[in-house]
Amino acid sequence: MGGHLLPMKQTTRIISTYSSDVFGVCSALFELGGMIVMHDPSGCNSTYTTHDEPRWYDMDSQIYISGLTELDAITGNDEKFVRNIVETALAQKPAFIVLTRTPIPLMIGTDFPALAKIIAQKTGIPTWSLPTNSMNSYVYGASLAFNLLARNLPAAGNHNSVTRPDKARINLLGVTPLDFSNNGSDISLQHWLERNDFFVQSCWAMGSSLARLQSSAAADVSLVLSFSGLAAARTLYERFGIPYVIGVPIGPLQPVIASALHTAVNSTHCAIAWGKLSAQTTGKRVCLIGESIYMKSLAAAITQISNCSTSVICPLETESGLLSAKDSCAKYETDIAPLLQTADLVFADPLYAPICPKAARFISLPHEGFSGRLYRSEIPDLIKDFDSFIEGKFELWD
Repeated sequence: MGGHLLPMKQTTRIISTYSSDVFGVCSALFELGGMIVMHDPSGCNSTYTTHDEPRWYDMDSQIYISGLTELDAITGNDEKFVRNIVETALAQKPAFIVLTRTPIPLMIGTDFPALAKIIAQKTGIPTWSLPTNSMNSYVYGASLAFNLLARNLPAAGNHNSVTRPDKARINLLGVTPLDFSNNGSDISLQHWLERNDFFVQSCWAMGSSLARLQSSAAADVSLVLSFSGLAAARTLYERFGIPYVIGVPIGPLQPVIASALHTAVNSTHCAIAWGKLSAQTTGKRVCLIGESIYMKSLAAAITQISNCSTSVICPLETESGLLSAKDSCAKYETDIAPLLQTADLVFADPLYAPICPKAARFISLPHEGFSGRLYRSEIPDLIKDFDSFIEGKFELWD
């Protein structure tokens, strides 16, 4: 070692951590009438419901935790787990059951697919398990949940009652409060689409019932609004030929996305909304930290109204094809901080401010999946209020 201290990886000394994959599953399925079970000691459910779920006090949902004890972990005791779920499910009659895994059952090798089959046989209710482990972010968990729904959708022909043939029908994929909060962004999205001659077939998964989601195969196109919706979009494309466009309609990106959606309806070709936009390579350096599709959309909007050079740091699961050469995937604090040193302006959740350079101007953009309820009232609806949010952010440099 030579007496030198080496930096520790996979640790967080200053900043927070993102909501876990188990909570992503709960958020994605919250409104759909299913029963979601965390197999874990009691306590983690209160973290989710208190900090990461703004709908908890206003809407009924069946989010449960198994209350795994030390003795259960040592002995397995799967019979108790199954018995409690079966009794509750027979009383509550959920539309489906989803089992989620946390570190302790992962370490003791609990066979979740087998337990799901047993529970389905005993209840007659569709039951699935998802390979979560609480070590990945909410994006991974929500992606698993949405893709599970997409793989099990019925064909389109049974749902003509909720279609509108006079307009192109669209699915909104990847809409949860962890990325969009509960500030009306989902409503703004639907209003914007209606103004652009689309009928919202389904919103995955805010403001749409399970029955509405089950009509998704009748749609003409999908709009992927976060990475958690991309796997489901690909499944819908493979199963039903529904093309998709990736991007969030923020500011000057709105006409670009509207055009891309109409093109996709007519050509069945998929597209990344910002893919053909020219990006500035000079001017002030703007860095954005957060979920890849949301932040790439915001970065594209910024380049259209300024001469700034933008780059995105994504600390969450994503794909390289969504990022440019100037962007970075950096999960850990020790990797993120050095990438910020050359930035003139940083857009990020307030909890990132302590690791940003003092010379950079910091723009607070709270993210529910990172800081939870702390700054919930300050999260903007950028679909509706981009102009007011961005006003004055760049003039102060002049």
